[in-house]
Amino acid sequence: MMEKNYHVWLWEKMGETCTNALKKNGFDAHFVPSVPRATELILDMISVYETFGFAGSDTTRALGVLKALRGGGKTIYDHWQEGLSREADLEIRLQQGRCDCFLCSANAVSMNGELVNVDGVGNRTSAMAFGPAKVVIVAGMNKVTHDLESALRRVREVAGPMRARSLNMDTPCAKTGSCNDCNAPQRICRITTILHRKPMSTDVSVVLVNEALGF
Repeated sequence: MMEKNYHVWLWEKMGETCTNALKKNGFDAHFVPSVPRATELILDMISVYETFGFAGSDTTRALGVLKALRGGGKTIYDHWQEGLSREADLEIRLQQGRCDCFLCSANAVSMNGELVNVDGVGNRTSAMAFGPAKVVIVAGMNKVTHDLESALRRVREVAGPMRARSLNMDTPCAKTGSCNDCNAPQRICRITTILHRKPMSTDVSVVLVNEALGF
């Protein structure tokens, strides 16, 4: 119990530092203690919008926001629906970049206030930078690193292999757990974006949650 309390305390201090850095970089940043509080905050934040795009994110889905929006009759663009044709999948990904509000996570967040993301297709990295009127990026404190170098390393050493494994991709990292900068056809690490500052024409909110979420 003592170790758990110290862990929560350490993440809290890191979260406060990271949130302040994100604010200095122009982001609307929030630090919350739990998933229920994050869900409450986000639903209130996005209540004025009608169309929503969801990236392929375990984190945003763990919050229950997608279910709540569907229950409220909102229009949802979600390419994780079963049975989609390739054409329908691509159309949904395009609409994610044109919706009122796009929700996603980050692969890593530096305590200097930088957001690092790596995609295979690019719908997430594109939509989070430009297109939707509002972007909400949610991340557990397990994704916060001390600087940009360690954030990039986290993507390569932690997020990439775990995500490839979760998607059953036929890549070396999904088998060994280690990145070797492969040329596998199913490689998911193809596009890297770093939001050093809030994009000029996009309203971006970042919600850090003092829990471990996603990969």
